[in-house]
Amino acid sequence: MQVSSWVFTRVGEPLTRETRDEHCASGEVLVEVSGCGVCHTDLGYYYDGVPTRHALPLVLGHEISGRVVEAGAGAESWLGQAVVVPAVMPCGECDACAAGRGAVCPKQIFPGNDVHGGFGSHVRVPARGLCPVPDGVDLVALSVVADAVSTPYQAIHRSGLQPGDVAVFVGVGGVGGFGVQVAAALGAHVVAIDVEPVRLERIARHGAALTLDGRAADARQLRKQVREFAEARSSPGWRLKIFETSGTPAGQATAFGLLGHGAYLSVVGFTPRAVEVRLSNLMAFDATVQGNWGCLPEHYPAVVELVRRGQVALEPFVEKRPLDEINDVFEALHAGSAERRIVLVPGER
Repeated sequence: MQVSSWVFTRVGEPLTRETRDEHCASGEVLVEVSGCGVCHTDLGYYYDGVPTRHALPLVLGHEISGRVVEAGAGAESWLGQAVVVPAVMPCGECDACAAGRGAVCPKQIFPGNDVHGGFGSHVRVPARGLCPVPDGVDLVALSVVADAVSTPYQAIHRSGLQPGDVAVFVGVGGVGGFGVQVAAALGAHVVAIDVEPVRLERIARHGAALTLDGRAADARQLRKQVREFAEARSSPGWRLKIFETSGTPAGQATAFGLLGHGAYLSVVGFTPRAVEVRLSNLMAFDATVQGNWGCLPEHYPAVVELVRRGQVALEPFVEKRPLDEINDVFEALHAGSAERRIVLVPGER
């Protein structure tokens, strides 16, 4: 099938629309894209020159939902199925996968990084790991599950968060906003920290019991406010789960500074810039810091179910734009002028 996509050829240069032929090999499917979310990672490739594993030219985009329209041998059962394409697709057969470490699978497929991604009419991916979507859910909006919702879900799952724990999200403009909702749905008392009042106002209506403006308080004041919030809910410091979801040096420094005795920090956001911290705090506090790369496909059905049940709201946090506006969208996001996760929607095919 001939497909149309917006191609990334050189750092900072406008994406160009091109066509190519796609043919499904054994175990692969061709997904007609319903929506593809724009992620901070895409901007890192495009503006900062973060290397992609596939040489340029490359089609970016890894938050993909759509419907299977072609299938290779062994994948025919997926034809016609509405799906979310996981952003990280482990091979399922190597030693890392067998050990439950699919996130570091050396053969993993990351659309828009290892292979052409979803900023186009169609995307060709392995059938292994696809997440079927039930009827009655907005398939376009559901594209953001493929990173913005599933990634904080896995980070929360790995933290061992329990009902009654205190969860703090530093940065709630995208991944963090969905993380707040997931943590609240799982019974946590949630604190949201950000530097944009509009984000804090919105997330206060969707799971955050306390919102803190990072510009209005220094590190010591933030620690004090979080500690008082936890004490008021009889939650000791070792039940504090911190999630760095801003992907900024300031946010990462803030998150590390919140660590106390027995606390846990998950680094979810990415920045190519260095951050200076005192690692000895981990020893002194017997604290834990863990990175999180994407989300294993086996967790996706649970994430979709949270959306289906209304425990995670997508619409207030998503803005749909035509795919043809991709260059304008990239510029707006890079300038920081967009307040919602933008999902690009292909036009008439």
